[in-house]
Amino acid sequence: MSFSLLLPIGLAALAALLVPLLIHIARRSEQRTVEFAALRWLQAQPQPRRKLQLEEYLLLLLRLLLLAALALLLAGPVLFGRPDRTPWVVLAPGVEVAAARDQIGAREVRARWLASGFPAFDPAAESPDRPAAASLASLLRELDATLPAGTPLTVLVPAILNGADAERPRLSRPVEWRVLPSAPPEIDRATAPPVPTLTVRHAPDRTASLRYLRAAGAAWQSSAAEGSRTARSAASPVRIAPASQEFDAGVRNLVWLVPGPLPAAVREWIAAGGVALLDAQAELPQFDPAGAAVLWRDERGPLVRGMRWGQGRVMRLERVLLPAAMPDLLEPDFPQRLQQLFAPASPPPARVQASAYVPRTGAAAYPPAPSPLAPWLAALIAALFLAERWVANGPRRRFAR
Repeated sequence: MSFSLLLPIGLAALAALLVPLLIHIARRSEQRTVEFAALRWLQAQPQPRRKLQLEEYLLLLLRLLLLAALALLLAGPVLFGRPDRTPWVVLAPGVEVAAARDQIGAREVRARWLASGFPAFDPAAESPDRPAAASLASLLRELDATLPAGTPLTVLVPAILNGADAERPRLSRPVEWRVLPSAPPEIDRATAPPVPTLTVRHAPDRTASLRYLRAAGAAWQSSAAEGSRTARSAASPVRIAPASQEFDAGVRNLVWLVPGPLPAAVREWIAAGGVALLDAQAELPQFDPAGAAVLWRDERGPLVRGMRWGQGRVMRLERVLLPAAMPDLLEPDFPQRLQQLFAPASPPPARVQASAYVPRTGAAAYPPAPSPLAPWLAALIAALFLAERWVANGPRRRFAR
């Protein structure tokens, strides 16, 4: 362990130690002169020069210590390298709780979840709260930087890890890496993709295609209304109008069933962040089918291709939106297929075998976090102040007065 000061200039307050010294030196005796009649006519003799004398040493010492402690508190004292050898066991949120209990057993350890804030894990709880999963590698590096250098660390992980980085994390300490069975997956309806709201603009010769878009919107509405009585009365998520009717700039998703060149206003809207599905005969010179990704295909070939366009996305049908050209329109999963086209883009899941993701060692050790001594100094200052008041107003001083 080593002692250090965060603000050494605070020790300048030690100059205040002169104040009680000067007070005690300049202090006059509390004794009063009493004249006696028999001594009135005696000639006064010259008195020897008095030497400087300090009185009440205990009171002076307490006041000096009090001021010194205050000055040290202003300097911000801390203690580095406080030893902590209590083992840590952290659990990834995907591990099976029963298997984790068997690994911990009755050992004296600090059990934590490998999640944001490292919440405590209670092995005695029947159904402990499982935190949300996060970036495993980032959390390991954060924990490695937080723990003291000599603290043993055991990590319990499931067989398959989610949220892994491109390479194994490098830590400053060896880690005991234990692979446990995975917990059964939990179905969370809140994580389902949101129901898109489609704005459809069509040409007169594309009216026959609208029924399939309406059917998809009805399927989305029915799926969203499961377990909710109020959702059935909500407006349809598919809003259809002729191509001559302009659409609001705040629209997010557009289905453009109009052959011919794409208007400049629509191109600018896509470049500003919109997502558009174009008719198979819509003309967009900058759209290169060879460089576009295939987003939907059937046995006969691609059905939809897409690419980035400015800040938005543009997709184009490869065939006319009719069952004769696209038999998938009659399939039960057509609403889900269409919903996936307009789902927000998300990064691919980073899944890896836990046995191949054992952290490496060799990273530079982080400087230990200092332990502040301010609470202990505050308690010492309070004790010195009470002692100084007791000595200053004690029974002996009251009797002397």
